[in-house]
Amino acid sequence: MGFLYLLLTFLACFILVHFVKLAFLGWQYIKKPAEPEKKPEPKPEPVYYIVEKKRTRKSYTAPKEIQFKK
Repeated sequence: MGFLYLLLTFLACFILVHFVKLAFLGWQYIKKPAEPEKKPEPKPEPVYYIVEKKRTRKSYTAPKEIQFKK
C-alpha cells in the first residue's frame, strides 16, 4: 500500500513540476516584446590579405631515419 502512495506522490510532483515549467515558458512567450523590423545592412568592404610566396629549397638533404625505442 505504501508503494502505491509513493507512486501517486511521485506522479503528482512530476506533473506539477512540468505544469509549472510550461506555464513559465508560456508566460515568457507572451511577455516577449515584438522584434523591431530589421533593415538590410550594407555589405562590408572585402578584406584582402598579403601572402608571401614561400621560398623553395634548391637542394634537399637525405631523409632522416627515425627509430622508436622498444
